[in-house]
Amino acid sequence: MTMLPIKKYLIYFFFLLPFFGYAEDGSQLWLRYKPVDAQTQKQRHIRLQDKHETALLAKQELDSYWRGPSIEMHLDKKAKRLKEGYQIKGDTSAVYLTAAEPIGLLYGAYHLLRLQETKADMRHLYIEEIPDYDIRILNHWDNLDRTVERGYAGYSLWRWEELPHKLSPRYEEYARANASIGINATVLNNVNASPQILTGDYIQKVKALADIFRKYGIRVYLSANFSSPKVLDGLADSDPLRKEVQDWWKVKVKEIYQHIPDFGGFLVKANSEGQPGPQDYGRTHADGANMLADALKPYGGLVMWRAFVYNPTEEDRAKQAYQEFVPLDGEFRDNVIIQIKNGPVDFQPREPFTPLFGAMKHTAQMIEFQITQEYLGFSNHLAYLAPLFKETLDADTYSEGKGSTVARVTDGSMFRGEKTAVSAVANIGEDTNWTGHHFAQANWYAFGRLAWNHQLSSEDIANEWIRQTFTNAVDFVTPVRQMMMDSREAVVDYMMPLGLHHIFAFDHHYGPEPWGDRKGGRPDWMPWYYHNADTIGLGFDRTATGSNAVSQYYPPLDSIYGGINSCPESLLLWFHHVPWTHTMKNGRTLWDELCIHYDRGVQQVRGFQKTWDKLQAHVDQQRFLEVQSKLKIQSKDAVWWKDACLLYFQTFSKMPIPYDLERPVHELEELKKIKLDMTHHN
Repeated sequence: MTMLPIKKYLIYFFFLLPFFGYAEDGSQLWLRYKPVDAQTQKQRHIRLQDKHETALLAKQELDSYWRGPSIEMHLDKKAKRLKEGYQIKGDTSAVYLTAAEPIGLLYGAYHLLRLQETKADMRHLYIEEIPDYDIRILNHWDNLDRTVERGYAGYSLWRWEELPHKLSPRYEEYARANASIGINATVLNNVNASPQILTGDYIQKVKALADIFRKYGIRVYLSANFSSPKVLDGLADSDPLRKEVQDWWKVKVKEIYQHIPDFGGFLVKANSEGQPGPQDYGRTHADGANMLADALKPYGGLVMWRAFVYNPTEEDRAKQAYQEFVPLDGEFRDNVIIQIKNGPVDFQPREPFTPLFGAMKHTAQMIEFQITQEYLGFSNHLAYLAPLFKETLDADTYSEGKGSTVARVTDGSMFRGEKTAVSAVANIGEDTNWTGHHFAQANWYAFGRLAWNHQLSSEDIANEWIRQTFTNAVDFVTPVRQMMMDSREAVVDYMMPLGLHHIFAFDHHYGPEPWGDRKGGRPDWMPWYYHNADTIGLGFDRTATGSNAVSQYYPPLDSIYGGINSCPESLLLWFHHVPWTHTMKNGRTLWDELCIHYDRGVQQVRGFQKTWDKLQAHVDQQRFLEVQSKLKIQSKDAVWWKDACLLYFQTFSKMPIPYDLERPVHELEELKKIKLDMTHHN
């Protein structure tokens, strides 16, 4: 008799377990599909005539997880306009999936599963999807010792010491996750490249990864060190105009393609931050890029040549890429793409778009975003980056008149290169949840979705991701989507509002250090170089009376950005040195507005904490607690940022922080003593 109550409680406990006790570790990302039962498999059929391994993979995914009607999969090689895309037609009785290439069937399969997992209306399906960019590529800043530069999710996925003989199951999981969002290329190693990656031993290791990725439609690229001929084989130099150097690269490229026939090509960082390059020999970026392009051309390979170049100079750092590359327009081979960061300085929480976009009308250009949050709180801060990506993609360059958006400049609809491409620095590491913060997975997802279709809205992408990653419950989806949509702006507010930029702690870029008192750094590594705080005001004068960086933008942007009253206030301190007493559009002084932004950022993060805490019943215990813990860190960090910046800038403005705002809780001199050791962050 005494067993009955225990049994009763056990039943009650297991009934409640889904609401507060079960755990998920985030390792499945947005691919939390439940296998279908045998009964469902009998009732519906997935038909495919083709035997290509990628097409069979698409069938396998649908066989395992599709709970809808029967599907007819068809490869139509004549439908070339679809490229890697697909067409889906159907209703509740049958679905027809057509593609021109096997990879299109796989992308289409993931689209169907996405519709299923998000509980979309599938009664009348007519979908045709063609990717906006040919190459949708992740850049891994992974070193051969498995540290990751600006990586905040543990060590590199690539276990070089075990390759090529031992293959981690995560290699295929990585490829599958990328294919599910349409990413079709990856650069395996850091742009600060070790020449070692091009040795015979490492080419064998790279081949092992390429062989896994291939059936998921992913091609491998490598970052190449420009000095490789000299370092690896003892050539006198690496001068790109010397035949011996050119021949070395031709032989090396041939060796790579013998092992990896679908090798994508090279990503190159040259003559920037001390990296070797053609300028070491009095040659141009075009000379260097073209030498590599000529070696790759017979195999269909590409050179992605980074425009992130800056060396010590008297000029405004924000102007350098434009100054170095615009004079070379038209001199690059057709299999060279110039890879350009979204902003003119360096992946700041907010920057204007780089004026280089649209300025080179005879040279293929691609965007480089940063998914990893080097300047947005690492994997400690929730910062949904789709709004940042969209801000750049939708920005109008006016290069061919109104409507010449960065997206159109780069996607081939305005300037057609041999290939179009879009890239982003990955935030992926060995952590169980891949990205360090469960919500950082959304940024990997959002990049993939926008690389496929840059017209998608940030809200729709967030909606998809939440429903697949957590739950379809509206009471969860709605507040979490709002939190995500507000998060990037909150980070800008508590770190660097109104166009402030690069006032981070030296080297690691985690916390605030607007005083910038580190010894031994160049001026353009120092926060004061960018904020220029003095007794008069704050900000970097890039108008005609300052560095004149505004002149690099097409009309009317040059005059819009150049006018203190016409410049968008979100970029005001980027383009202007503004008096503390300047009257903003809402009637407040610059100083009061600055204080209000910092305070608002702090309050918003506290709001995120409240939002998340209310949602405990909707999410598994492990992920709930892990996100909760990260939000606590973010909330403390936001106060640290606010106090450090306002107390420091107040030493110049000599004005009180508005009394209706929360008071600082730190002393400036104590904050100046904080020197974090971030070596474990690589």
